[in-house]
Amino acid sequence: MTAAGPHPRVLLLLCLFSSAACNMFAFTEEPSERAGKADGYCSRILRAQSNRKDGNSEFRLRVEGDPESYHPGSTYRVTLSATSPSYFRGFTVIALREGAEGDKDEDYAGNFQIIDEEETQFMTNCPPAVTESTPRRRTTIQVFWTAPPSGSGCVVLKASIVQKRIIYFQDEGSLTKRMCEKESLYGDATDKPLLDCCACGTAKYRVTFYGNWSEKTHPKDYPRRANHWSAIIGSSHSKNYVLWEYGGFSSEGVKQVAELGSPVKMEEEIRQKGDDVLTVIKMKAQWPAWQPLNVRAAPSAEFSVDRSRHLMSFLTMLGPSPDWNVGLSAEDLCTKECGWAQKVVQDLIPWDAGTDSGFTYESPNKPTSPQDKIRPLTSLDHPQSPFYDPEGGAITPVARVMVERIARKGEQCNIVPDNVDDIVADIAQEEKEEDDTPETCIYSNWSPWSVCSSATCEKGKRMRQRMLKAQLDLSVPCPHTQDFEPCMGPGCSDEDASTCMMSEWINWSPCSMSCGAGIRSRERYVKQFPDDGSICTLPTEETENCVINEECSPSSCLVTEWGEWDVCSATCGLGMKRRERMVQMPPADGSICGAEVLEVEKCMMPECPIDCVMSEWTEWSECNKSCGKGHTIRTRMVMLEPQFGGDPCPETIQRKKCKIRKCNRGQGNSDEKKRRKEQREKRRSKQGRTEGTSEHPGCRMRPWSSWTECTKLCGGGIQERLMTVKQRFKTAQLSSCKDRKEIRACNVHPC
Repeated sequence: MTAAGPHPRVLLLLCLFSSAACNMFAFTEEPSERAGKADGYCSRILRAQSNRKDGNSEFRLRVEGDPESYHPGSTYRVTLSATSPSYFRGFTVIALREGAEGDKDEDYAGNFQIIDEEETQFMTNCPPAVTESTPRRRTTIQVFWTAPPSGSGCVVLKASIVQKRIIYFQDEGSLTKRMCEKESLYGDATDKPLLDCCACGTAKYRVTFYGNWSEKTHPKDYPRRANHWSAIIGSSHSKNYVLWEYGGFSSEGVKQVAELGSPVKMEEEIRQKGDDVLTVIKMKAQWPAWQPLNVRAAPSAEFSVDRSRHLMSFLTMLGPSPDWNVGLSAEDLCTKECGWAQKVVQDLIPWDAGTDSGFTYESPNKPTSPQDKIRPLTSLDHPQSPFYDPEGGAITPVARVMVERIARKGEQCNIVPDNVDDIVADIAQEEKEEDDTPETCIYSNWSPWSVCSSATCEKGKRMRQRMLKAQLDLSVPCPHTQDFEPCMGPGCSDEDASTCMMSEWINWSPCSMSCGAGIRSRERYVKQFPDDGSICTLPTEETENCVINEECSPSSCLVTEWGEWDVCSATCGLGMKRRERMVQMPPADGSICGAEVLEVEKCMMPECPIDCVMSEWTEWSECNKSCGKGHTIRTRMVMLEPQFGGDPCPETIQRKKCKIRKCNRGQGNSDEKKRRKEQREKRRSKQGRTEGTSEHPGCRMRPWSSWTECTKLCGGGIQERLMTVKQRFKTAQLSSCKDRKEIRACNVHPC
């Protein structure tokens, strides 16, 4: 028997997972009788993969956030990882419509985007798939995946990996992720039928607003200086009252929120509805629109619902904008099972109130007449819209709202409790004091509470402060900036350790042994201590046993635990870090230890500081006086503002003294002075003074022109004006009769 070449399916898998292997051989087609239809290279890969054995839980394909559904057109981070000490050398990631075989272009769903070209690339013979750039040991890779357009149905993301000589593939399990299209955020109208509520008692909810609108998520024409969310206004109400709805027209209250960011009229309209409203929902404005949650907490408010007033609506303006808002309309918190919804999470896209026809963030006011109906914005509204997409993709949500049930009161009539906490149906309803701070007063967040003035169990006081950042209406007084409350010393509170707010557990550390039984650990930290100053007693560290390669072979070797990571090689930006471990016991059979003893990873430090960049100085201006002492100036402009703590910008204007000549005082005795005086008197008597003109030795001048616009809005600019020659006398010297220019500084206030 003659030696046969590689089997086509094996060769196909080699090509799939290693560009080097694919370059060594020419691909051999399968026999024609088995290729009954003309299919592509990708479909042959999928058929070849499906014959391989399933992988195990060492490897995982994960979509960031672990969503069960996708938003059409949205982008997700996809991670393929191996649990230490496992690794893989090659891989493939592909996305298919559910049930598709991959033999047609339309079988592939969405598009991948490369994050790190050193790690990943598109497969040469199967462009929809992503594979490794070079075969080597690795434990994780990441790519972006943009979901397909609306109507694409369910999608299956599949991953294959190569470890040593074994090729793993899973049709189900940790290397496959199935996601179905999420229902459209908004239809053409909010016409969902509102059913009568059959729930008993009342429920209390907390609504939290997460504004995600930022320059990073929506970079096109993002308004850096004035971006904000207006004060949030809404209510829990009956189906007889509609705050706003798609396909309806904006009330005057909605219009004032949409165009001016003012909730005053809207609140007045809500309170006029009497028994149709149970709770008025109010949250403060947010300037700027986005800040990290560790800098500024997401605004929230509490409200109640009952059987007749089981709907919740709110809105807030996205500013600056013509009349764009986000919000919920008639969100029903009553379930079909006669209970109260536990949690509602909704991503929000902006909608147009139909009262202004602008199409950019800072369009000038252009009232829509007659008024249009309320409608969601789309990515095809106008080419100059900040949300424009020529492909018509979905708009990336600008905010997320979360409504969580926090208490129920009274007898509940649904049979099955939603969770263990709801078995106790009669919960005392704690109403918060209504915040009476005027919307025209913009404050910083409250500082943390100070230490209690009492170190014992005697009553004391503690204090917190906030800063008044802006008072938009001077006629409306702003309340106090300090707050006091009673307190006792540490350990005197009756509250238990559950008042501690803990972080999520950090991932388990690698097992302490690379062969046999070992220990691994994980940690978490205290995010917020109890308000009474007591100590948190909840554990911050956990350990458990772990086993790696339970049946260690003679060729196995024992290694120490990994050492600490070295300091990142870069002090800012992207760098590298490494860690090492030692071989504790070499293999018993005398072979070389195959365990990794060095790991290198990329590390990202804070952004590098960018110093201010200035233009060159202009030439010195002419002296501002024609005789005697004066001054002259020169300016320069800020070319690049400092970022990430870079050096601030230096001065933009410099002045220095100048002296042209002494001014003539008295008669003067020299012949030159007499001659000049005679010439001046002669010109005055001959020409007289003409209003609106200026004289100059030897010529007649036009009046000064108006000052030009300042070259900068802030930070120091310049203005110019000119005086030109209207008539030159025969006796005039060329050097003494010429156009004049004056320069002055303007807008010198800092930006």
